[in-house]
Amino acid sequence: MGELPAQVGLGPREAATRPRGLSGGRRQRTAIARAPAVEPALLVLDEAVSALDVSVRAQVLNLLADISRDTGIGLIFVSHDLAVVGYLCDEALVLHRGRTVEHRPVGDLLTAPADPYTPLLLASIPRPGRDPEHIARQHRALPVPTAGAAVPSAS
Repeated sequence: MGELPAQVGLGPREAATRPRGLSGGRRQRTAIARAPAVEPALLVLDEAVSALDVSVRAQVLNLLADISRDTGIGLIFVSHDLAVVGYLCDEALVLHRGRTVEHRPVGDLLTAPADPYTPLLLASIPRPGRDPEHIARQHRALPVPTAGAAVPSAS
């Protein structure tokens, strides 16, 4: 498996351990380190760094960016954390209640959201003064997205 386990903070013993013998965070890092070994065209990562502490999270995000850049492996990164999406992704697709409400370059989406749900995701990023209860009330007040509604697009 080469140097990837060390790049995600795992020693040789941990890298060789079966997933059931690892903690949640170590299990995530092991999966990320093993995935490129089969030379996929695309990796789908669902909340891949959510269970990791901040220092390991940064290490894994840097590794994912390096893997994508160096190997050409595409990444589909599923996350509620738009700070992570902003760091790792070129485009973002925002779903609200299972419907696409935005699909745009991530820079545009983060600086000028077009759908009222997207600013609520941005407001959910932990920082001093954030009011999760206010964000939840605003979220509950949003209308349910309808099928066939116009979606801001990356094209």
